[in-house]
Amino acid sequence: MEINGIHHVSALTANAQKNVDFYRQILGLKLVKKTVNQDDPSMYHLFYGDEVASPGTELTFFEIPMLARRLDGTNAISRTGLIVTSEEALTFWEKRFEEKGVKKETASLRGGRPALKFTDPEGQQLFLTVEPSVQDGAKPPVHDEIPADFAIRGLGPVELTVAEADKTISVLTSILGFTEKAREQSNDGEIVTIFESGQGGAGTEIHVIEKAEGPAERSGRGSVHHVAFRVADAEELEKWHDKIAKAGFTNSGVVERFYFKALYFREPNGILFEISTDGPGFTVDESVDELGDQLALPPFLEHKRAEIEQRLVPIK
Repeated sequence: MEINGIHHVSALTANAQKNVDFYRQILGLKLVKKTVNQDDPSMYHLFYGDEVASPGTELTFFEIPMLARRLDGTNAISRTGLIVTSEEALTFWEKRFEEKGVKKETASLRGGRPALKFTDPEGQQLFLTVEPSVQDGAKPPVHDEIPADFAIRGLGPVELTVAEADKTISVLTSILGFTEKAREQSNDGEIVTIFESGQGGAGTEIHVIEKAEGPAERSGRGSVHHVAFRVADAEELEKWHDKIAKAGFTNSGVVERFYFKALYFREPNGILFEISTDGPGFTVDESVDELGDQLALPPFLEHKRAEIEQRLVPIK
């Protein structure tokens, strides 16, 4: 049993069309699945990734129209990393963000790697970081304005800000098998403890910041809903279910998501963790060339297609 890195990160948006305009047109990610929240099919669930929807590249969004803005605080997934493969790519993105009016900070170091913090139009906090290696079979998303060598290649480290770091760290290390890699001080004076899983690398890391004082985050547009961790298959996920349950965590049980199977539980500071299988993947119902073109529904929602489509505002 091993966690093999980050599977996906799911965040919140109030406007699916504006979300697509930024993540597909500005960041150049591929919309690999346009579907709905399976627990509430009245809302979109958008998945962005690399050209072939490789596991570990998906940044996803639930659309909740009229959602209030996020209020910063602790006990939250505070920032999501995205990978580029060189410092030259980071320079390209600095210039592109300036040209496109994307709010950013001066490039700095995080975990020994160059990093560039930025925010999307709804205040979603992200950063680009340099990781030269990418997983086998992954392909850069195709975009007219973004050279393949500079394209975003997948998910990088996920940052957690919590009130009681020891409790979160105990789950990461004692339950999920992460190992501590480094501890450093950020430019803001915060102590960041870095953990990695599996074979290591930016796409396997969780960065934990302790912030003992101040309110908890009020969720809203620009918030992250949960982070999911990769496991190989359904057989292994069942073993993780047993381990999580025996450790005393209330959990969802194994949930069939059609594109993967998932298990959900909350760590002691209240952050929602998910463990998900790599397969069968997003090409189970669409070819690579068709990904994201049409509204995709799992078989158990297909009989409600007309009703679901009537409620959704079409995305261009």
